[in-house]
Amino acid sequence: MDKELYEYVEISDLKDMLNKTKKIYEDKPAYKLRGEKPGTFNIVTHKEVREMVDALGTSLINMGLKGKRIAVIGENRYEWEIAYLAVVCGTGIVAPMDKSLPENELKNLIERSGVEAIIYSGKYEEEIKRIKEEGIGKLKYFISMDLKEESDGIYSELELIENGKKLIANGDRAFIDAKIDVEEMNIMLFTSGTTAKSKIVALSHKNLVSNLMSTSSVLDINSNDTILSFLPLHHVYECTVGFLLSLYKGAQTTFCDGIRHILENVNEYQVTVMSCVPAIYENIYKNIMKKIEKEGKTNQINLLVEKYKNASMEEKRMVFKEIHEVFGGRMKLMLSGAAALNKEVAEGFFNFGINLAQGYGLTETSPVLTVETNKYRKAGSVGKTIPHVEAKIIDINKEGIGELVVKGPNIMLGYYEDEKATNEVLKDGWFYTGDLATIDDEGYIFICGRKKNVIVLKNGKNIFPEEMECLVNKIEGVKESFVYGKAKDTDKDDIRINVKIVYDEEMVKNVYGVKTDKEIYDSIYEQIKKINKTMPPYKAIRGMILTENPLIKTTTSKIKRQEEIKTIAS
Repeated sequence: MDKELYEYVEISDLKDMLNKTKKIYEDKPAYKLRGEKPGTFNIVTHKEVREMVDALGTSLINMGLKGKRIAVIGENRYEWEIAYLAVVCGTGIVAPMDKSLPENELKNLIERSGVEAIIYSGKYEEEIKRIKEEGIGKLKYFISMDLKEESDGIYSELELIENGKKLIANGDRAFIDAKIDVEEMNIMLFTSGTTAKSKIVALSHKNLVSNLMSTSSVLDINSNDTILSFLPLHHVYECTVGFLLSLYKGAQTTFCDGIRHILENVNEYQVTVMSCVPAIYENIYKNIMKKIEKEGKTNQINLLVEKYKNASMEEKRMVFKEIHEVFGGRMKLMLSGAAALNKEVAEGFFNFGINLAQGYGLTETSPVLTVETNKYRKAGSVGKTIPHVEAKIIDINKEGIGELVVKGPNIMLGYYEDEKATNEVLKDGWFYTGDLATIDDEGYIFICGRKKNVIVLKNGKNIFPEEMECLVNKIEGVKESFVYGKAKDTDKDDIRINVKIVYDEEMVKNVYGVKTDKEIYDSIYEQIKKINKTMPPYKAIRGMILTENPLIKTTTSKIKRQEEIKTIAS
């Protein structure tokens, strides 16, 4: 993307971001939290956020944690965000950890990362007590987000903030005046996967703030917006695009109560911006279209879509007011990442006057590389690169598909203590994404799938399972799917395309008028046959497994493909 579309504040690091934006937004709400009485809210201002960060950071340094590694784990909440900033903006190195980790994996990461303190939610109290008793790794300090005061050797984040305010009042400026080296590792992030296989991505302040500035220069987010925090905060996508961007732009953040409460929360908090994975948007869209069909309005809506296809988003908002009311009536931007977004869903929302923008990035790129904007969008693409990021395709095949490699100030420092893995992906300043893609003449990028996931057939043809899954997931009654290659018993080189489908039994029975397991199988396979007729024979799906059990996924809803293959083989 050649041009920046919106103004932004120049920042050198995250501490600089907090300091400069405090003066601009100090009295504006930074967090909107549900109050004790129904319909009431508690507000935390941007000024109060900065004061809490300074106070907690001061206490952490006073405890002897200057330059140390500190883990943060918990559900999405403002105390998590205060803790993250208090560590990274002058105390030491922050290591956000996945809140869904089983205890044995959490212990492994604590040991591998060398953290000396952990700031955690009360939900992990029992696990943390056991870890404390066992004396894992270098871990010595335990700080609870929920304790009101220190108890049994466990510190209270709230009490540390209050103590830090007193220290500052008495002239302690160790945290406030702390200098940031923007080039060194200050953030340690674990890639998804088992702890034995996960890598530790080393990021710097420079990586994150460059991504913040570039992203904010092309996305229409400002201090009047309310952002819903839904995706896990330990993941760099939510951390950068949700949490940090919200504070940077002076917006206010609200926290989602869970996947079943998304629309309820969107309405309750009058949300204007949200980030989710494609499956959430696709499910909401399906439900909207079903309601339209049930009310007998399909033809009417189709005619209106055609009539207003070239109208402004504001005009569409008025015409499709009822659909906007599903999102509380104020939604202006929905961001989609972590997986491919169904093209039909993206276009459908756009036709209704709701900007659903697809983005693309990786943990190693802090994370945003590309995004669709109000000005630059093309169906099926992930948009253009954000400012200051370069992209090119290498090792291009006959179909014009090759590996996407990128360069920019947001590219990680490397994998912590893993020179071999670092050298495999960082070459001459370029980061090799491992994703196969094409770039058109206008600079729009189209992701085909992960290089390591490609199924190579006997005839040399490449199959991208992600592309096939998008088609299968459109089938009524299909919740999700996993496409994989399976060799014939008589010829191990002859790979056939198979699919594992997670289905909704009640919906399938209602839609297809079936009752028995065989009838359910046959009705879905009939839909698979229809998909097969739309593609070359070599792409045809030859085998199908049905299940009601969800696929094995990461916390950002990416399928753990190798794990799924193991379950199918067992």
